[in-house]
Amino acid sequence: QVQLVESGGGLVQPGGSLRLSCAASGSIFSIGAMSWYRQAPGKQRELVASITSGGSTNYADSVKGRFTISRDNGKRTVYLQMNSLKPDDTAVYYCYLVAGGRGYWGQGTQVTVSS
Repeated sequence: QVQLVESGGGLVQPGGSLRLSCAASGSIFSIGAMSWYRQAPGKQRELVASITSGGSTNYADSVKGRFTISRDNGKRTVYLQMNSLKPDDTAVYYCYLVAGGRGYWGQGTQVTVSS
């Protein structure tokens, strides 16, 4: 069974930074793409950023130039560095990965951007 543990969320002022982490554990032989999604109150869950096993990245237009996704395959961990945060970035952030042909979700971590 695969488990994802997220950390790094919290309250930050506009213009501030946060770094989210998501570590995978369990019976994983190989991890494919790793992604971060977010869901704000009353809105659908949306893709924020993704990274393939080879390191290719993709970002939502709303976060390009401000967020950076990265991964450490040895640690089975994906990161999301978030800079120049805005109130519109407030949401629950979820990590998602594909392993063994199946998708797995983290439990979510709250990010609140407010003065």
